[in-house]
Amino acid sequence: MKRYLLLCLLLALCMPSRARQVFPLNEGWRFFFKSETSSDNARYVTLPHTWNTDPAREGVLLETTGNYRNNMYVPAEWANKRIFVRFYGAQSVADLFVNGCHAGSHRGGATAFTFEITNKLRFGTDNALLMVVSNASRNDVLPTSTDMNLYGGLYREAELIVTERTAVSPLYLGTDGVLVHQRIANEEKAEGEIEVHLTTKNGSTAQLTLDITAPDGCKAMTKRLNVKLDGKPLRIAYSIASPMLWSPQHPALYTVTATVSDNGKSDRVSVRTGFRTVRAAQTDGLLLNGTPTKLRGVVLYHDNAISGGMLRPADHDHDLQEIRDLGANALRSAVMPHPRYLYDRCDEQGMLVWIDMPLHRAPFLSDAAYFATPQFEQNGMEQLREIVAQHLNHPSVIMWGIFSRLWMRGDDATPYIRRLHEAARTLDPSRPTVAVSDQNGNINFVTDLIVWRQDVGWSRGKTDDLALWYERLQEKWSHLHSAIEYGGSGFVGHESYTAQPDPSHNRMPEERQTLFHEEYARNLQNDSLFWGIWIENMFDYGSARRPYGVNGMGLATLDRRTRKDAYHLYKALWNKTTPTLHLTGKRQYRRNMPQQTFHLYSSAGTPLLLVNGDTVALTEYAPCQYRSDTVELQGCVHVKATAGKLHDSMTIQVGNVSKTKGFPAPPRTTSQQKTN
Repeated sequence: MKRYLLLCLLLALCMPSRARQVFPLNEGWRFFFKSETSSDNARYVTLPHTWNTDPAREGVLLETTGNYRNNMYVPAEWANKRIFVRFYGAQSVADLFVNGCHAGSHRGGATAFTFEITNKLRFGTDNALLMVVSNASRNDVLPTSTDMNLYGGLYREAELIVTERTAVSPLYLGTDGVLVHQRIANEEKAEGEIEVHLTTKNGSTAQLTLDITAPDGCKAMTKRLNVKLDGKPLRIAYSIASPMLWSPQHPALYTVTATVSDNGKSDRVSVRTGFRTVRAAQTDGLLLNGTPTKLRGVVLYHDNAISGGMLRPADHDHDLQEIRDLGANALRSAVMPHPRYLYDRCDEQGMLVWIDMPLHRAPFLSDAAYFATPQFEQNGMEQLREIVAQHLNHPSVIMWGIFSRLWMRGDDATPYIRRLHEAARTLDPSRPTVAVSDQNGNINFVTDLIVWRQDVGWSRGKTDDLALWYERLQEKWSHLHSAIEYGGSGFVGHESYTAQPDPSHNRMPEERQTLFHEEYARNLQNDSLFWGIWIENMFDYGSARRPYGVNGMGLATLDRRTRKDAYHLYKALWNKTTPTLHLTGKRQYRRNMPQQTFHLYSSAGTPLLLVNGDTVALTEYAPCQYRSDTVELQGCVHVKATAGKLHDSMTIQVGNVSKTKGFPAPPRTTSQQKTN
């Protein structure tokens, strides 16, 4: 039977000749573990693929090495072409062999990489590809400390690129070879440079044409010039009068096309970008196109319960819609970048993005996040260069994350952080750098922006201590460009209303998370110091290192089926287009205390609360937060809230509940919300 890739290639030969051809390289892979020593029992898989989605190993992360084999027929007609393979993600260390010859290595799990394999191919026959991929922990590949699962494998797509002898290079740091550097972007003009990387096996000169097409389809600029093919990148100035600026309200996208012609043959690459400015200001926080912009952001990790780490376009579309429904205007790609698809959608929809590089510390005392070795520091610098280059053209990306929650103990990481910051600013002066810190010291004064990871009231102190910390920060450190990030775990299956809770169980009830977020929202209601408020996290994520195999800090569950109460709090505060009414505690069905107080979130005005048909007084505790008077209850209790046309309701059982075992399942609740 003809293989999928062979069929694609044969169809391509029957089509009219094009300058560049790109074929998906996702089918026909045979996977087996290195420990199997033979491919006799290899399984056919389709990319993306990971070896950590087996339900039988739920909660256990397999760190190992896997082999991926594929056979690829290469037509004889391609003997005068150039052949490249691009992988959009291999976690975390990968080596490619072609017909037994080593073709390249890549160290880092979240960036694309490309190898040229022209000289290792046999034309007119089959060729053997072998990818060796490992997700085992290493001290010289970042991240060396994280609690998120690194699922392993070829967990993103791959493709085959066929070009002429002279081409726009796909080899530069995993990019398409066309990078748009912005210097000026305002209503009068957009100016900067377009960096083009060319590669050739022919002569020393060629003709390059650059076209910039406006969002309305009109040509904004065209340049034609003869260029020298000496291996050095070309930098061509551009200038556009009266540009349409990119913003969250008007995400205008331009298309930049580079065409190189040599001896009557050409190669063409198009990329999208948007023109806008991002700047940190002393008094106005973050300026986007000169306008103060307050970020309401969520931290986004890299998996879900069904797909593990190999997220597909539909997964990203769903997650982005959930973030927009929340009312957030920004997301943080935690630890490492997401696939290009997500940022393309953010470009189109006006969602602001912060991308981390993987210099990250998990909250485990046994971990070392920074190794003061040349190998570690070189890998971190290489990954930073790839991250910046591959995402430079995305207007939605407005800052580069340099580190997250490093400890100030042992080897001093500050000099290395300073080199990373300077490298990011050299590679891209148009965006600020940012870091997340929960430490004191010089580490906080390196990046352009600083985000304070705060947990008073969770692991120490009281939530009201946040106000004292805020006042001190405003008094002594208001010159810093500060934001805040916070969050706490809450599992929807962990009940807190039991008469005799078992202390041996590591309970993390949703109720505690809800109260934590309520108090933080109340204490930050009049904030004028921070340029952004970041919620950790948008969704729970897989973490084999934690109890239950999940980090439960999300506003929604790992399977995306349940929005926790805290989600509705921020939806009421942030979503200005869709009104919210939400009763908290629906999953706290069994309650043993007769004295009950009800919490509601409403952005539709003061709600009316009925308990067993009787009206109960409400007090506005904080913006969009309402709390009832204490009510004495017993037995089955029906609770209903209304606000305008919105309604929400629940039924609870109040009584002396000694054990949860044996109780019937809680009844259905009704709400105007899509998910509860």
